[in-house]
Amino acid sequence: MSLNVVIIGAVAAGPKAGCRIKRLLPDSSVTMLDRDTYISYGGCGIPFYVSGDVADLQGLTSTSFHMERNPAFFKGAKGIEVLTGTEATAIDRADKIVRAKNLATGEERELPYDKLVIATGSQPFVPPIPGVELEGVVPVANLHHAEAIKNAVAQGQVGSAAVIGAGATGLEMAEALADLWGVEVHIFEMAPQILPGLGDAEMVRMMECHLAEQEGINLHLAAKVEAILGGEDGKVRAIKADGVEYEVEQVILATGYRPNSALAQEAGLELEANGGIKVNRFMQTSDPDVFAGGDCVSLTNIITHQPMYIPAGSLANRMGRVIATNVCGGQATFPGAVGSFCIKLFGLSLARTGLNQAQAEQEGLNCVAPLVVQADRAHFHPDNKLMYLKLVVEEGTRRVLGLTALGENGDAVVGRVNAVAGLLAQGALLEDVSNLELAYSPPLGAAVDVLNAAANTCENMLAGKLRPMSPQEFSRRLAEGVGGNTVVLDMRAIDNAKPFLECLAPQWCHLPQETLTQRLDEVPRDKDVVLVCNSGVRSYEGQVMLDAAGIHNTYNLSGGVAAVKKWGEPILPVKDGEG
Repeated sequence: MSLNVVIIGAVAAGPKAGCRIKRLLPDSSVTMLDRDTYISYGGCGIPFYVSGDVADLQGLTSTSFHMERNPAFFKGAKGIEVLTGTEATAIDRADKIVRAKNLATGEERELPYDKLVIATGSQPFVPPIPGVELEGVVPVANLHHAEAIKNAVAQGQVGSAAVIGAGATGLEMAEALADLWGVEVHIFEMAPQILPGLGDAEMVRMMECHLAEQEGINLHLAAKVEAILGGEDGKVRAIKADGVEYEVEQVILATGYRPNSALAQEAGLELEANGGIKVNRFMQTSDPDVFAGGDCVSLTNIITHQPMYIPAGSLANRMGRVIATNVCGGQATFPGAVGSFCIKLFGLSLARTGLNQAQAEQEGLNCVAPLVVQADRAHFHPDNKLMYLKLVVEEGTRRVLGLTALGENGDAVVGRVNAVAGLLAQGALLEDVSNLELAYSPPLGAAVDVLNAAANTCENMLAGKLRPMSPQEFSRRLAEGVGGNTVVLDMRAIDNAKPFLECLAPQWCHLPQETLTQRLDEVPRDKDVVLVCNSGVRSYEGQVMLDAAGIHNTYNLSGGVAAVKKWGEPILPVKDGEG
């Protein structure tokens, strides 16, 4: 079987599809075109090139065996004809022809096809802000942008910079500029939190605290950027937000990406409301001879069964493989995605799969999502670090909807999230996570893993045995002082509790959990009682004991004092890791 295949787009899904097509059908003819001169590169690595973690651009355009993925490589090693600097201008589906134009020479040509693959990727959203045309305003969309940003900072032209947008790309670019180059960075985000639509509010608050207080990043949240101001030389000199001007020499636009689907739309192919090309589970468009994959398509959310848009190189490569199999006559399927995501910033990692609590509630799902804090490996091992987890479980059905995790050991964080990601596609129930078998050795995990513990905590909450209080609500109650309706019972040893007693008594009281049954008469009955320890474990034991004694006016502080500290509440610090 011999096919003539044309692929539009040569970054991720396109090259993956093309190479597999040639492996499955060596006699096929594959032509791949892209309007850029850089092809088959790791776009997600751009912040790490700017930061210096990746020494040069060739690191992003090379194979693992250090061969540069250029047209000569694809021709010699893969048998694929690659046309760079060539833009597809139209698709004639009736005659099965792609019309293309060489952007350097203006030469036009027609490329006939038996099967067509559209892998046109995404394009950066440029907000309609006055001044976006100034020199020094750069989006983050390709390697040319990466070179421009790095050259400017490397030449000492940038002492301060503004990043518009606090999504993953914006945050990674902020770290790249601040960490290696010492640039003063201002991040402007119109949403009230960083990672809008991605991160759980409590987890994100912890990361915001880390960025601002420990890394010196200037966060401007719920901010409205009014203009980018330039000097007489046409270069950026300041950014104006909410009436205040901030002097900067560079502005990075990280305001999100949109599917690059205009060509498909002009060809009469169906799009989803999110702008992505509509495809079936075989990655076929509304024309069965035209396939599409990567950042230009809309995917199905496996949990909600609704269309969603997730630009990600990992998904693009998986889609490219499915496309190739089916172009060659196979029946491979791509079921959609659960929306896994991870990011590492200044040594703190955040990961999520499925829905976070806010997203679940927006879908009209009643759920529980208690915050759980525990060491990511055996508590006695010197490498242990606290991990913060929120497992989201639907009430009634007990269906697992998602997991968000945060911690310093990024591999441990991602490991737990990936474990749940694999379960979500199977419609996992809470019991599946409670009983999930995870490899155990003290340097790598705990006998009762933090993921199992998170599931058990959800079980306790669903059973009515756990009545939690969030760090947000705890902070509000604490601010009310002695005149409020809340008393705090510290259930730790006196050495841990003493600094809090000295500053916050009489609202903050001391009643060690191990002495509780002998001192029940000291528990207030006329106010809400918040039980605290460092992580929430001993205070939960205390809540169970008080329930057994008929005392039910209690709440357990989710994640304990460690979570409140991480959350940024200005109360006295405690030593991480103390139970």
